[in-house]
Amino acid sequence: MSHKGEQETLELSRPQAIPSYLQDTYWWAYVHPNAVSFFERQWLVNLILWGNFARLRDAALAELGREVPGRTLQVACVYGNFSEHLAARVAPGGSLDVVDVLPIQLRNLREKLPAAAPVTLHQHDSTALGFEDASYDQAILFFLLHEQPAAARRQTLGEALRVVKPGGKLVLVDYHLPRRLHPLRYLFRPVLRVLEPYALDLWQHEIAQWLPESIKPAQIRKETYYGGLYQKLVISV
Repeated sequence: MSHKGEQETLELSRPQAIPSYLQDTYWWAYVHPNAVSFFERQWLVNLILWGNFARLRDAALAELGREVPGRTLQVACVYGNFSEHLAARVAPGGSLDVVDVLPIQLRNLREKLPAAAPVTLHQHDSTALGFEDASYDQAILFFLLHEQPAAARRQTLGEALRVVKPGGKLVLVDYHLPRRLHPLRYLFRPVLRVLEPYALDLWQHEIAQWLPESIKPAQIRKETYYGGLYQKLVISV
């Protein structure tokens, strides 16, 4: 086994309690053994995002550049090929760390990544990353915040910003309230209410509401996509 494999095994062997909101609300999507085999299909992930997966993936990665230097942190695993594309952009000498609280998700990601990818997997809760302050050059959260209740969302954002170096950035992509005439503003709401109950928080409030008070509006750049259903925030640290 390679050193990289040994490191991943070490991280995966550390016991972590599954947050109750994740176990109770998303057991069917991430926790159950059959979840990965069902949802790990590129076409299905794209369908869930109404055909926008590649567009949103590329918009997020464009903020990091064609080559991503230094240390990069991805908070939470993602179905689809997001992490593979991110890993392929890591510049020579750079690295990518991916954290997730679920071993099943980390094992799934390890199987998707090339053996030589400069990626280390860590089993940590996003609300308590356990890394040193200012230890990463950039961090990215791709469709994580809508899956968390407000308290966990606030802690996750605080932790992600804590570990990014001054001069670095945090990139966020997630749901957003669609424009008034967007048909999904009315058709998609009952679906989210049942399957993604915390997502409607992002329809009713700006993500800035859960950011630390030290983050000022001038540090935040926001864009929306697909009639406002999705948003990208870039926060300069």
